[in-house]
Amino acid sequence: MPEAFSAQLARMRLVLLLLLALAALPARACDTALLLLIDVSNSIDVAEYRLQTDGTADALLDPEVMEALLQGQVALSVVQWSGVDRQEVSIGWRQMRSAADVVAFAAEARAMRRAFVLSDTAPGEAILFALRHLETAPDCGRRIIDISGDGTPNAGMEVDGLPRRAERAGVTINGLAIEGMGVAITQFYSRFLITRDGFVITARGHREYPDAIRRKILREVSRIFG
Repeated sequence: MPEAFSAQLARMRLVLLLLLALAALPARACDTALLLLIDVSNSIDVAEYRLQTDGTADALLDPEVMEALLQGQVALSVVQWSGVDRQEVSIGWRQMRSAADVVAFAAEARAMRRAFVLSDTAPGEAILFALRHLETAPDCGRRIIDISGDGTPNAGMEVDGLPRRAERAGVTINGLAIEGMGVAITQFYSRFLITRDGFVITARGHREYPDAIRRKILREVSRIFG
């Protein structure tokens, strides 16, 4: 039996066991509204877009992540972003009340069509859009914007002041910086995009994105932070 197929079967068994274990969980209040803000600007090619969508779906199906999502009854949404007028809600707010909810959300994330092509990079407008979208989220204890990307701004507004604006609204901004274009993306995210209570995880190229997004979501939705 091929090694990759054996690994996939093992993963499916873990997910099925988790489905059974979590089926009887009592209803809880929503701990976190988590908005996944995915870069689809011109620097993201077809293969890199697929790494992002598959990586996001796989991260949500990770047994440890799934357990944290359900324990916290986390609300999720996905927005794709690129240029000034290029933001789209790809998946609206869904609260993860059951394992079936997580599986369905992951399947929709994997199948997402790309919203924009041949477009600039305007993270300022993306964050403003995200803050407005969070106003429509379920009533959760925490609200988090999870912005990922592989470039610095080449269009749109200045980003100075946006983290403080988010903080005043009670929103945390975290970043996933995809390095590899000769630009210090991690440094830019750390200095200009994230809030004071936020953090940045670095992926050394798009191939590291799946593992990085898994670690990032787990850190964001776990009850224990470090």
